[in-house]
Amino acid sequence: MLSGSLNLVPARAISVPGRRSSVIPFSSVGVFFPLRFFYTAESVSHGQSLGPQFITAMAASSVSTAPPDVQIENTVTLLDFLSRRSGNLDDGLANVLLHLQAACKRIAALLASPAALQMTSAMKNSMGPTVAGRDAPKPLDIVANDIIKAALWKSGNVAALASEEEDSPVWIGVGQYVVVFDPLDGSRNIDASIPTGTIFGIYRRLTGTEGLPDEEQARSNCLRKGCELVASGYALYSSATMMCLTVGDGAHGFTLDGSCGEFVLTHRDLKIPKRGQIYSVNDARYHDWPAGLQRYIDDIRQGKGQYPKKYSARYICSLVADLHRTILYGGVAMNPRSHLRLVYEAHPLSFIVEQANGKGSDGKRRILDLGAKELHERLPLFLGSPDDILELESYGDVQQLVNPGYEV
Repeated sequence: MLSGSLNLVPARAISVPGRRSSVIPFSSVGVFFPLRFFYTAESVSHGQSLGPQFITAMAASSVSTAPPDVQIENTVTLLDFLSRRSGNLDDGLANVLLHLQAACKRIAALLASPAALQMTSAMKNSMGPTVAGRDAPKPLDIVANDIIKAALWKSGNVAALASEEEDSPVWIGVGQYVVVFDPLDGSRNIDASIPTGTIFGIYRRLTGTEGLPDEEQARSNCLRKGCELVASGYALYSSATMMCLTVGDGAHGFTLDGSCGEFVLTHRDLKIPKRGQIYSVNDARYHDWPAGLQRYIDDIRQGKGQYPKKYSARYICSLVADLHRTILYGGVAMNPRSHLRLVYEAHPLSFIVEQANGKGSDGKRRILDLGAKELHERLPLFLGSPDDILELESYGDVQQLVNPGYEV
């Protein structure tokens, strides 16, 4: 939410010493006016959203129906950030991440176009059944998958990849990195314009597998423990397009500036609160949950848990969106049944959550300690504030191991 005073200035912008400013478009009934936002350096350095401290609306002498160019001074782009070579970064990893962010920009543009809705509506019932343990792909899942695969091929730094939309890991054989990804999480929500996302994790290529058949090399490189990841992240396609990532030195968030086409650092060194007051889960399944999980939810709803305040429920049914809110505000995002995939959902998201000082668990064990046996292996997943996850685990029986036959 925008805060601060709003002053109409008839001729020119006001300059505030010691503050960064940027001109961005503001639309009112189809007419665009430039707004100048002033940000304090402290808001950037403490991992908070770049909330405006002061807003000045400038009335132009002639009003244009086209948005003006955005001019951003002293910002840090994703390219700038990757140039630091901190954490696990080297030239090869930076190259892979830059190709991934380019792919996410293309997906964001596609999702924001009428073509996305038309494609989804026209082909809604034309896809085949579930294959090899994965969900039946939807049209935009396939397009997003092709966009990311093409970007990774072009990087020249990827030896193998694995995707939700592939039956098995794919061996490329060049480069020193391995990428696992869910190209379009939450795609069933696109018809309703609900947020969706892309999830990715990056490993270094294993040594000592040379000479093995391609299929074996691909499996060995992709089916690993999450603690071996060197980078991971997600893109959130919503009212803004964001990319949150880690290269092993904390979690950082970037927002896509549509006027210049660059991801700009807006959330430096994200830290999830030690405890939140929000839980995110499909409450409609309550009566199918094990007793331990029912007790936990009952207690935190009524303020009878370790935290004396009553929790609220917030559930979007889009994993990336629910997790992003949880990282910012604290609490726990969960799916207690064996539904989410270990390789390209649980591992990458648990890595970024831990880098933000949170925890990732299957209800009993740390997610990053788990090794994968199959590409589309599923498990319960609990992500969030460290104190909330520890309290949830203390209830013991929180995993819903039986699926009564849900179709959604």
